[in-house]
Amino acid sequence: MQAKGYHIAPFICYEVVYPEFAAGLSAQSDLLLTVSNDTWFGTSIGPLQHLQMAQMRALEAGRWMIRATNNGVTALIDPFGRITVQIPQFERGVLYGEVVPMHELTPYLHWRSWPLAIVCLLLFGWALLAARISKTV
Repeated sequence: MQAKGYHIAPFICYEVVYPEFAAGLSAQSDLLLTVSNDTWFGTSIGPLQHLQMAQMRALEAGRWMIRATNNGVTALIDPFGRITVQIPQFERGVLYGEVVPMHELTPYLHWRSWPLAIVCLLLFGWALLAARISKTV
């Protein structure tokens, strides 16, 4: 999606929950946008958890996130995952703020989850080796 020459990664509802999916769109974008209907969460903590996941995607991507909901928390999230301005849950309003398009790739957008997978494999290999050594001693 484009607006005023900027590439915007659009996420609908729970798409922002999936880091690998979000990274694929985010790497080719300048800004992130998520639009969600959080009414089905009711008065549970679901909308706040949904907001926290959006904060994590903004941090991973190093991009501004514009989050618009019909009854959850509407917010602008900076590239560090911090909420800069918001409309609280269950309140109507118009959100004003400024966002800055970003182009650079963060380490997460560049390598995704591969470093974590490699560390897990190394730890698993180390555990197998330690178990094998302890059986022979």
